[in-house]
Amino acid sequence: MSQSMKSQPDIVIIGSGVGGATVAAGLAASGAEILILEAGHHIEDLPVNRDQRAIFQRGHFRPKETWYEEGGPGFNPGNYYNVGGNSKFYGAVLTRYRREDFEEMQHLDGVSPAWPFPYEELEPWYSKAEELYQVRGRLGEDPTEPVHSRDYPHGPVPDEPAIAKVRKRLAEVGMHPYSLPLGVDIDRWLAKGKTPWDAHPNAFDGKMDAETAALATALEHPNVHLQTGSRVTRLATAPDGKAIETVHYVKDGTEHRISPKLVVLSAGAVQSAVLLLRSADDRNASGLANGSDQVGRNFMNHNSSAVIALSPWYRNDSVYQKTFGLNDFYLSDGQGGPPLGNIQLLGRISGAILKANMPGLPEWLLNQVSARGIDFYAMSEDLPSSESRVMVDGERVVLKWVRTNWQAHLDLVAKLKAVLKKAGFPIVVARAFDKRTPSHQCGTVRIGIDPAQAPLDVYCRAFDHPNLFVVDASCLPTSAAVNPALTVAAQALRVADHIVKQDLRS
Repeated sequence: MSQSMKSQPDIVIIGSGVGGATVAAGLAASGAEILILEAGHHIEDLPVNRDQRAIFQRGHFRPKETWYEEGGPGFNPGNYYNVGGNSKFYGAVLTRYRREDFEEMQHLDGVSPAWPFPYEELEPWYSKAEELYQVRGRLGEDPTEPVHSRDYPHGPVPDEPAIAKVRKRLAEVGMHPYSLPLGVDIDRWLAKGKTPWDAHPNAFDGKMDAETAALATALEHPNVHLQTGSRVTRLATAPDGKAIETVHYVKDGTEHRISPKLVVLSAGAVQSAVLLLRSADDRNASGLANGSDQVGRNFMNHNSSAVIALSPWYRNDSVYQKTFGLNDFYLSDGQGGPPLGNIQLLGRISGAILKANMPGLPEWLLNQVSARGIDFYAMSEDLPSSESRVMVDGERVVLKWVRTNWQAHLDLVAKLKAVLKKAGFPIVVARAFDKRTPSHQCGTVRIGIDPAQAPLDVYCRAFDHPNLFVVDASCLPTSAAVNPALTVAAQALRVADHIVKQDLRS
């Protein structure tokens, strides 16, 4: 903690992922004393950051943590604890929800509910978030793209020649490939090593993550302080059970507590719910912010699959690959049926990455397969369900994920396979991601207008605790079928502006 900071900060932010770091960036100019408590540490700039055998085969960066299925075995989740949170490993796709995602949408397996406000309310904050994260993109290519009040700050990351060929082929068979909006300075990234950025850790190498974009901006202000290695264990309320009075955390094996005016919880959709549930007290017997009995419920995790298209006549010599996507089946199945989802390129999959899932095959053979293939990611909306939830059992994190809308995802994969075969790839294989990869986890502490139905109001303030905000993907009422990072960042900037105007007035 900085020597210059007073003993009790005005605001404590718990977590430095996209939600926490972006709130800090939005609050920094207010002059309020802000302390960010991060359980993890900085990712160091080391050769292992680009070692694909270490990352994918040996799980070098995976957490030493076990979550549990309800009534079932434990598993090691792909949840990271470091400065910048999961964004240190993300694919840096910074996409807006479509305008229709804010409205009620009928899916094959049910209804995706409307947000408590329309797209137009968040639009200016999307533009500010794109500026903060230095997004590269191009408008006018994606027919589902909602209205932007500003253009992207930078032009798109260029296709490599092998990828440009596939983009052209897909356009020729009637698809509308568009440049993915990416938070990547590609020249800086490649200067450190010729690898993709997707699922690779970032140590200020050119990927615009929560640390390098938002947190770096916040820490330019002398009133903002970051304290690493500080794991928050409990939030304690005042005697009336309302205001959060004390934040308890452990650093270097020693327990500490601090009493800020405001608390912003941004530990991620699973861990934010876990902390609220573990902070139950006499006045809040089912956990904090849980008068609605919705904390931990409505867990959503995109239905997603890796889809690899292969052809003996195609040669993929790309390094990073991940530059375009398809939304032709986003708002409907292309034939007037229900929505199916988003398709985008994965980061280039090498033989070393493939071997993590096919350990019995030699890497040289997998490299030959990889050289003839191109790798896609198919993603479909997971609908909110009160039965899909995060729970705690003592020190155990228990995850009950009830998949929804799975048939729509299978239909999306089938559509993609057909399109790729039409585009000249005779062999197309797919593999679904399971719960070990919490793909875009969200929804466990959602916003709403009715305190009987949602823990948070539309500015992420807990209905039950006036000085508690929960600002991360847990607040999202729907998962949509696009990467959530930009929506989390936009809402975080909107919330920060509200806090400055409503809570920090002199």
